Amino acid sequence: ICTVSDHIRTHEQTTAAERQTTFNDMIKIALESVLLGDQE
Repeated sequence: ICTVSDHIRTHEQTTAAERQTTFNDMIKIALESVLLGDQE
């Protein structure tokens, strides 16, 4: 799993609060998909 917080071309950056919230959501989704795949 790889997360990216800065846009190379536009130089947009996520704030620390955005990183904490959105990355936690991404981690939860990734873990849930791994666990669901393991049940089959």
